[in-house]
Amino acid sequence: MPITIYTNEDIRPGAIAGQRIAIIGYGSQGRAHAQNLKDSGHDVIVGVREGGKGWKNAAADGVPTAEPAEAVKGADIIAILTPDMIQGEVYRDIIEPNAKPGAAILFAHGFSIIYDRVTPREDMDVILVAPKGPGDLVRREYARGRGVPSLFAIERDATGKARDRAMGYAKGIGGATGGLLETSFREETETDLFGEQAVLCGGAKELVMSGFNTLVEAGYQPEIAYFECLHELKLIVDLFYEGGVTKMHEFISETAKYGAVASGPRVINDETRARMKEILEDIQSGQFARQWIAENEAGKGQYEAWLKADYEHPIEQTGARLRERMAWLHAAKSEAA
Repeated sequence: MPITIYTNEDIRPGAIAGQRIAIIGYGSQGRAHAQNLKDSGHDVIVGVREGGKGWKNAAADGVPTAEPAEAVKGADIIAILTPDMIQGEVYRDIIEPNAKPGAAILFAHGFSIIYDRVTPREDMDVILVAPKGPGDLVRREYARGRGVPSLFAIERDATGKARDRAMGYAKGIGGATGGLLETSFREETETDLFGEQAVLCGGAKELVMSGFNTLVEAGYQPEIAYFECLHELKLIVDLFYEGGVTKMHEFISETAKYGAVASGPRVINDETRARMKEILEDIQSGQFARQWIAENEAGKGQYEAWLKADYEHPIEQTGARLRERMAWLHAAKSEAA
């Protein structure tokens, strides 16, 4: 049975009317959420350190600011939009001692709840609203009168208001305009981590680099390998994004289509799928979370070494030289600034 996609009309009018919303953290998502909620007519305050980057950005955006502990006091909904690894500390030191009884704590990703990094007080609603796009897109689409599809979930309804709070918040950031889907904290967390690791970030990166290495090791020029294995990937991903596999097949050549269906399964095969299942099992069991938490607590030495290897890969040097000639990329950066 298809999942229900909720729209603005499905959300009770005034679902969070009169409720103060504290946004803790003013990075990509925090900035978009705060601005969108403010423009939707909600009472928003941003909790950031005075004089810091977040404070300056919020002031420039015209969003009220306060020190994090002060922002939490009196708030009905507290959105914790800081990085996963510091949320435990933020909750313990700032939110728990200052949140009023019956407040809701809202996450944009369920990691801290599923892996016991945060254990909210029993009187608090625990909810999730996760836009399926980066903060700049969430803001940009809202400003255009549209919205980015979003997920919402209820982990605990202590007050009887949790569902209204989650759906009302989602509407306020444009999520119900884009289409709002209900999930659970566990489903959101495990699918998000799997997608990042096996497909979107880890899988795609390794596929691109391995293809580049294969061509260069066979004697082909790095610049040609870059174009074939990285540069043109955006063209294919755009087709996927706009119309799925069907649109990709519609817009590529017959030879490309034949190669895709004949050779794709030789790359992504039973062995690859077995590795994907292992990744999912590590996520489901908590093994990945334990490894990442331990790595973070140990100073992230292995993590930094892996990143350094990526940054120093020959595809990065080749790409940097080629992108200098791509005027449209520089124009896009100027427009964003």
